[in-house]
Order: sequence, then structure tokens, then C-alpha cells
Amino acid sequence: MAKGTTSKMWRRTTIILILLIVAGFGTVVFSLIKLQLINGESLKSQAVENQLKDTTIVAQRGTIYDSNMKVLAQSATVWKVVLAPAQLYSDSTAQMTAEQKAEHQKVIESQKNAIAECLHQAVGLDQKTVLNILNTKKNSYWEVAATKVETDAKNKILDYEEKYYQSTGKKYSISGVISLVEDYKRYYPYGDFASQVLGFTNNDGTGVEGLEAEYNSRLAGVNGRIIAAKSATQTDMPFQYQQKIKAQDGSSLVLTIDEVVQHTLEKYLEEGAELNKVGNRACGILMNVKTGEILGMATRGGFDSSDILAESVAQTGDFDPNNPRVLTDAEKASIAKLPKDQQSAATLAALQQKWRNKCVSDTYMPGSVFKMVTASMGLEEGIVTESTPFYDPGYIDVEGTRIHCWKSGGHGAETFEQAVMNSCNPQFAYLGLKLGNRTFFKYFEAFGFTKATGIDLPGEPTNYSYYKAEDLNKVSLAVEAFGQNFKITPVQMITACAAVANGGYLVQPHIVKQIIDSEGNIVQTTSTTTKRQVISTDTSKRVAAMLEKDAVAGTAVNGYVPGYRVAGKTGTSEKIDKDNKYKAKVKNGEEKKYYIASYCGFAPADDPQYALLVFCDEPNGASYYGNAVSGPIFNKVMREVLPYLGVEPKYTTEEQQQLDVKTPDVTGKSLQQAKSAVSSATGELKIRIYGDGDTVVSQLPAAGSNIPRQGTVAVFTNSDSQSETVEVPNFVGDGTNSISMVESLAADAGLNISISGVSTGNSTTTAVATTQSVDAGQKVTPGTVIDVTFAEQGDSG
Repeated sequence: MAKGTTSKMWRRTTIILILLIVAGFGTVVFSLIKLQLINGESLKSQAVENQLKDTTIVAQRGTIYDSNMKVLAQSATVWKVVLAPAQLYSDSTAQMTAEQKAEHQKVIESQKNAIAECLHQAVGLDQKTVLNILNTKKNSYWEVAATKVETDAKNKILDYEEKYYQSTGKKYSISGVISLVEDYKRYYPYGDFASQVLGFTNNDGTGVEGLEAEYNSRLAGVNGRIIAAKSATQTDMPFQYQQKIKAQDGSSLVLTIDEVVQHTLEKYLEEGAELNKVGNRACGILMNVKTGEILGMATRGGFDSSDILAESVAQTGDFDPNNPRVLTDAEKASIAKLPKDQQSAATLAALQQKWRNKCVSDTYMPGSVFKMVTASMGLEEGIVTESTPFYDPGYIDVEGTRIHCWKSGGHGAETFEQAVMNSCNPQFAYLGLKLGNRTFFKYFEAFGFTKATGIDLPGEPTNYSYYKAEDLNKVSLAVEAFGQNFKITPVQMITACAAVANGGYLVQPHIVKQIIDSEGNIVQTTSTTTKRQVISTDTSKRVAAMLEKDAVAGTAVNGYVPGYRVAGKTGTSEKIDKDNKYKAKVKNGEEKKYYIASYCGFAPADDPQYALLVFCDEPNGASYYGNAVSGPIFNKVMREVLPYLGVEPKYTTEEQQQLDVKTPDVTGKSLQQAKSAVSSATGELKIRIYGDGDTVVSQLPAAGSNIPRQGTVAVFTNSDSQSETVEVPNFVGDGTNSISMVESLAADAGLNISISGVSTGNSTTTAVATTQSVDAGQKVTPGTVIDVTFAEQGDSG
């Protein structure tokens, strides 16, 4: 072979070798670059994930207490059921014989069936679902099968595991496949109580409504972790290879809410909403006027059943904050009537209505309750005094627009104080014009109506009717002076009322009093925050005195509570721009009008301590006026909570003469002695004898208990007479039963009635019975005392 040919072959071979080496090393280098630089972090994470097991330790959510440390919301231990299918297949079968493999497979099948049966019995899981996890997730050590498992179900799992272990002669166990991981579940001990205030948490334990959402970061705490090394077979390494980061439990809240006050408020709002057929729920707020503390805040009552969507949220009594995203059967049935494409939105709307805190989130035209604010402006500026004269012909003309008084024909000649008691719209329209837009707006802003109050609850709107005095023309100014043409929230109104009452100071409303850490230490206390003084102390006292007269003998008489010097103002505002699709309701050829009936007041008038706003949205009963609808609710709430809160009554001489008296003790006495004791007792009492015996064996009312003046003591003279009953009359009747009529019905039946809601000493009262504590038709023992509530039903501003 020629020398040149050989040389060429070697050269070619060398080049090929070089290329192969370059390509080989280049591929290696490229792979190294890709692994180290491009995919390095991802591969590192995967390696860590394969080598480490990271388990979350859930922090315990803080407790929510009322002002007296009663638990309103708390987290209790529940369990998460986690399956580790890989544990079933962890034993190597490489060295097993065919017979051993078959036996091993039989054991695995037995364990899988046992696990499925165990979870079916304990937590109700479908066996097929469990078996599917075990069969399809063979390499997994963490498959969540059930959450929020109660302790009794956890114990059933443990018992079943032990029984299975014993049944196999202690050879095989399923406990390594089923793990019980500690978790927490939120409980609300009082059920549907202050639900819009407290809110609730989602499945992950995160607050999504109410205080649970507003203070979520403080309540939630910080979760901990357990980081454990895993072996090549993905089983946990010994304890020394673990690192534990403890969970930091959440802080607790102590509220200004008082559980007794809240329950009382909810009870009477519910009753009032039902009695007055309130279409869009009722709400109420009770505030300490000096500190801004909210002692009670509630939204209650049904919806107009003529609307399918509204009907779906009518079952308010069945609302369970422990499971707030589940509708009742009645609600589901109502929504099912809607077209399919509307049902999802209707469900969400129904639930959101339940969650919505009407006291904070809804805006409304306050109506005549706002007159306490306008009156404060007028007195503070010296434009009017209590004796300033005015003549009301029933209207006032403002730049070609006639503004009518609620009373047809007007009130005629009256002083300003009488105008307050009469709730006279023309007089207040005139006062608004005299104030002028700039002065009116100065006070409107100072009382807090142009900004959110900043209460520590979610959902408070930030946009209001207007922000500049220039936006007020004369007609708007005249109308706004008596509470129309602008919208505010109930919490804004009660805050302004507190300023009118407490000497003129606008205080910050708040609902959380203290925050306590997991060790029980107080880490934050909410002190009283005074934003500014809006009116003078003198003006405050003068307005309170006028409002007290309004409650005693004016348009706000239904809020009168004997002994407590209530200062009150009613409100009746038309919803002229009702903003939902149910506006067009026609009855007898006319469009139905929507109103808001409210009552706002405070007590005692001479030393104000507590203010209460009651707000009924769309009453559809016998009346829609604030005094008739919301006044009795205000009365019943204040009548119960003021004594509870330690406010001592101070009765006038006239009130003293109307108070109940103590029933004399006549049991064991002869009939003659009993008659003498009753006739000589205080209160002009009467006696009624049952049975033919000679000696009193029992009596009703019992000795020492309260009995209304001029009431009847029923005495029983033998065992047969003790079992005698009478039927309770219908004291409410058709809504026209007067005090004298009810007293007559009670006397004929041998029963006693305790009158509340109005002063029995008022000879001019036209009040009628609205509720009775024992339903008509029930059988009771003669002499039983039945509470009957009365209310004035006439028109008012």
C-alpha cells in the first residue's frame, strides 16, 4: 500500500476520533450544565421532597368571648384521616416463593378491605372510594381521606384497628396505613347567635365573614411544621432525624357584645319582624354613648314570601353558622323553582343575604330620627330655641316644590319643641333653609355622615350621597333637614345619636374590647376614642330634654319605659329609589310603596348611658310608621336590658301609682280572713274563690309575687278547684283592642294582665294590644298574669 494512502487514513481516523471525543465530552458537558444550571433547583427540590416529609401542625384558632368571658366561638380538636397506601406494599417480595407471594397478597387484600370497612363504619366513607385510593396510590404516604372527624369517630377507628389486630392473632395491623392527624374545627356554642357579627370560617379555617374575617390574622396564629427524613423505601426515619417547629396558637378576642343584651335584642327583633311582616329584615344596635362600645348588634327577621329569591332566605331560624354554606331544605326548594341558569346566582345571593350585616353594610334614608341632628344644629347655631314659634299649614313651598307634612292639614301653630314632638316636616325644612347649605353640611360632616365610622367589622361602605356643600340646593337642603334624600348606615346613625346624647362628643364605635394572646396575656385594649366635639354640652342636654318629652307625650310614645326617662325619636322614610328588581309590586292597581320604620333613642335622658336604634326594612303589617312598628321593639329591649345593665329606675309619682304590687299571703287562711287580707292589701286588689271549701289551700298569683294594681287573686279551697283552668282570650284581636277592652276580657276570664308599651296613666292614649305572652286559646290556671304589649298605631313622622 502506498505510503500516502496510509497517511491519509491515519489523518482521517484521527479527525473522526477527535470529533467523537468532542461530541462525547460536549454531550457530557451540556448535560452537566443542564443538570446543574438549568434544572438544578428543580432537581434539588425533588431530591429534598423525596428525602424529607413535611407535615403541617395546625395552630389553634383563638377564642371569641363576650364582654363577660362567655365563649361565643371556639376551636375544638378534630382529626384528619390520612392514608398511606405505600405501607401496604413496603415489604419486598423478591425473595418470596410463589406460595408466599400468594399468601402475602391475601394479607394485603384483607387489610385493604378492613381499612375500607373501618372508615365506612367510623366516618361514613364509601368503601369503593377508600379501595380506589389504596389501589391507585400505591406509592403514596399521604392521601387525605376525611377531614374534621370528631373524637367519637376517631375512637371508632382506633377500636376497629385493635379488633383487627387481635383477629389476626396479633400478626397484622392496619394502624400503619391509617394516620389520625390532629386538626381544629370552629364551633359556635349558641348556634345562630350574633351570626352576622361573628361571621364564620371556611374549610381551611380562614375567616371569611364578620369578626372571623376582620381579625383573621390575629385569630389564626401561625402553623408549625414537622420535617422528617425518609428512607429509600419512603418510610419515616427514626425520631432523631426529625425537626419540629411548634405552632403559635392564635390570639383571642374579648368583645364589647354582652350575650344577655344580644339575646334580648335578637328575641324582640325577631318578634317585631314577624308581627309587622317585615319584608327585608330588621336590625338593631345598642351602644354605650360615652365609650362607643357596641353591647348588641343584630339582624333578624324573614323576607317577603311573595318573592322566590326572598323566600329562599326566609328560614332564618335554621341558619347554622357552624355550616353557613348549606341552605335549608325549604331554601333549596325555593331556588329549585328558578330556571337552571339562575340557580347558582340565586344560591349565592341567598347565602350572602344571610351573612350580610345590615347594621354596618346597608345604607338607608334615616327619616325623622335625623331630626335630632338637625335640632342640635339649630340650637347650637342659635337659630331656634325651644319656644321659637312656627305655623304649619301642612306643607312648605321651596322654589316651586311643595313639601308636605306627614299630617294632613298640618299641625298649625307650634313652638319648636312642639315641632320636635310632632315630628313636623315643614318646620324642619324651614330650619334647614335657615341653616344654609354650608352650615348644614359643616355639622353633617362633623356628625360623621360623610365618612365610614371605622368600626372594626368588614363591609362598611365608603361612598355616600355627596361630599360638597355646593351639591345642596334649597330643595335638597329642605328635604335633608328631616332625613330624606341622602343615605347613611345604621351604625353611622347610632354614632351620631350617641353624640347628641353624651354632651356632643363623636366617639369611635367598636366591638372588640381586648385581644388576649395564647398565654392569656392582654396584648391590646381598645380605649375610648373621641374624634371631636360636635355640639356643646348645653345643646346636648336641651335636645335630650325635648326628645324625652317626645317619648312621654309626642310621636315617640311607644318607646316610653316607666322609670327610665327615655329620650326618643321615630323615623318613617320612603324607599323612593328601592334598588332591587322586586320594586314593581302592584296591589289594587297601585304600585306598592316601600318604607323603613325606625326608632332611635337613649336613656336615661338626664344622664344618657345607652342608645338603641331599631330599624325595620319594608314592614307590610297594619302600619309602616316608626312609632307603631319599631317603637314597641325599642320599648321591650330597653325595658329588659336597662335593669340588667345596672341602670336604676327613677319613678315619678304617677309611675309609682301604676307599678305592680306584691300579692298578699292568704294560703291556709279562712275565706273571711283571705277576703280581709286581699281587700286591705295595697293596690285595690280583688279576690275570686274557686271550690266549696272553707279554707284556702292554694292561691295564684303566689304570695309575694307581682300582681297588677286592681288585679284579681284567685284562691282555691279544695283539690278539685286546684285543677280548674280557663281559656286565654284573644287580647290582640284584630289589632283594635284597647286597654279598657283587654282589661274587661281579662276580668271576665279571671286572669290578670300586665300592661307594657304605654303609660296606663295616659287617659288620651289610643294604643291597641299588639302581642300577648300566652297565646289565645291556651288553658291556664285562673289568676295567671299575662303580659300584654300595647302600642300607638296612629300616623307619625
